[in-house]
Amino acid sequence: MWTEDTHIFSVSELTHTIKKLLEENIPTIWLEGEVSNFKAHSSGHYYFTLKDEQAQISAVIWRSRVFNIDFKLEDGMHVQALGNVRVFERSGRYNFDIIHIQPAGIGRLQMEFERLKKQLAAEGLFDSKFKKPIPKFPLRVGVVTSDTGAAIKDIINVLSRRAPHVQIILRPVQVQGEGAARDIARAIKEFNEYGKVDVLIVGRGGGSLEDLWAFNEETVARAIFDSKIPVISAVGHEIDYTIADFVADLRAPTPSAAAELAVPDFNEIKQSILLYGQRLKRAVVLKIERHKQQLESIRRSYGLRRLEDILHQYAYRVDELTNQLIRNYEQNVSAHKRHLEQINLRLLNLNPKKVLERGYSISYINGQVLKDAAMVKSGEEIRTELFKGEILGRVTKVVKGK
Repeated sequence: MWTEDTHIFSVSELTHTIKKLLEENIPTIWLEGEVSNFKAHSSGHYYFTLKDEQAQISAVIWRSRVFNIDFKLEDGMHVQALGNVRVFERSGRYNFDIIHIQPAGIGRLQMEFERLKKQLAAEGLFDSKFKKPIPKFPLRVGVVTSDTGAAIKDIINVLSRRAPHVQIILRPVQVQGEGAARDIARAIKEFNEYGKVDVLIVGRGGGSLEDLWAFNEETVARAIFDSKIPVISAVGHEIDYTIADFVADLRAPTPSAAAELAVPDFNEIKQSILLYGQRLKRAVVLKIERHKQQLESIRRSYGLRRLEDILHQYAYRVDELTNQLIRNYEQNVSAHKRHLEQINLRLLNLNPKKVLERGYSISYINGQVLKDAAMVKSGEEIRTELFKGEILGRVTKVVKGK
């Protein structure tokens, strides 16, 4: 009931009270909703409504804050906005004064994807000059994925079928959720430290953008770029693209395709080798046959018969020279033999024994031949050599010659 003591509010007072109650008791909050009735005013301010299934609230972004928005705001977009509830007393309406706004859910992730993609592209992480070639015939393939998902089964099946001799080394990782990106990056680093695999397959099976998000993290992108081992990315389905795909040395549309790109088909190589072997055998046989025909033609040619005749003539000439050489040798041997006989005869004639045989003798004193009587004195002993035997005597008298 109204009494004389009852305070009667003016509209301004009530509106001011409401403003004070709302603005002082509701702090700066995050608000999520769908954009509708969007209008970019000529003044530069943005006006629109944020709504959900049961309610709506007017919102405003002042011109000074519009420049901080790095995506296109439009009707139907689901957003998250940071701001405060404000009451405009003149109109008696309240709205949401937005400080910061960003896409919610998929939109927010897509915005982050584009931001990181642009940043890493500017740094050169996607440049083809940094792409390492995938080895043609790897012996060990490293796999970075979950050990329970379909991806590892597909990879093992394809590798075992195409290249049963290849060793598969799995480093199980968490492929989604908190800590997944760090686990994947650590696995790539561990494989590089191990250093005994020829190529890496990094990926997982399909899923939503949120499920694949670990492969859009900067830490994974830089681990792939820093890897000394060539990396094949295999994330999701063919339509899915992640940051890892842009950084990797080779992008595969699926994990199965990555396994096919990692190794050549053993059976195809075997068939190719057999085919090349057959071609080589045929080529060798044809070449041998062609050379046999050429040799037979040469054998029958006049030139070869003429050559045979020349060889016979040279053989005859060799025989003549050999006979002449033998004759010359025998003549030289006979001449030298006669010469040696003459020398031997002379030596025999000069032999002192021959002189002694004719009645002469040789006397020695102290081992020297006596040639002069003056070489000996009376009383000295001398030795006289005869043709047969020796005489030892003593000098009794020396008669010196004139």
